[in-house]
Amino acid sequence: MTIYLFTTSQQHYFKVKEIHAFAKDYLFSWFPLLPSYQQFNNRLVALGNAFQHLSVNITEKFIPGDCDKGVSLVDSLPIVTCKGRNRKGKVARELADKGFCSTKSMYYYGLKLHALGFRRKERISFPERLLFTPASVNDLEGFRQGFSDILHDRIIFGDKGYCDDDLDALKDTDNLILFTPAKLVKGETDVIRMREQAYRDMISRAVSSIRQPIESLFNWLIEKTGIQSAQKVRSTKGLLLHIFGRIAAVFIYLIF
Repeated sequence: MTIYLFTTSQQHYFKVKEIHAFAKDYLFSWFPLLPSYQQFNNRLVALGNAFQHLSVNITEKFIPGDCDKGVSLVDSLPIVTCKGRNRKGKVARELADKGFCSTKSMYYYGLKLHALGFRRKERISFPERLLFTPASVNDLEGFRQGFSDILHDRIIFGDKGYCDDDLDALKDTDNLILFTPAKLVKGETDVIRMREQAYRDMISRAVSSIRQPIESLFNWLIEKTGIQSAQKVRSTKGLLLHIFGRIAAVFIYLIF
């Protein structure tokens, strides 16, 4: 785990073969009992759950002091093991399934990463909680599954996928205010739609602007770790390593 975390956070190597080669060439004096590549890979894959616990502890115990705990941002990111409308995934079937990413107009097989993040002034959002679901779980359902116990005393900004009357009703009971871009109303006449258009555009632009840091968080994760592409993963344990090993490494780098 030390070799993996050091090499990924400092050298930005994420392929296990590259990590092992770097350790063999430059860190061998520190790790004279370094096993073969095959043994090293097997050990890392077996430690997927350990990386999961580590990533949870890192994000829970090292929250930056500039986080606004009264304002949260929510979004999701596809983790792709294979893509294509007619493709059938063969990896981690107990965890992954088929879904559709509307922002990229992409059918894919895999998981979906849901993040509820604290807003920070002029910085990327820091995750309060991360949740993984099968790809078929929509954003709103994932939001309810993973974050329902902390949906109180805060303002939350999300995209149109989080529009929900039940969540709006929590304003009075749980002091929760949810802002999303304006959606068209079914059955609305053209006259009313044209009259309301300027207001809706203004609301949508404002919400999108405030949500930008959670999108920047995902872009940063993709850029630093390539977490979105898991198409070379060959097992459930390998998928857990791919996800949680990279999350642990990148947040160690961010915090320290």
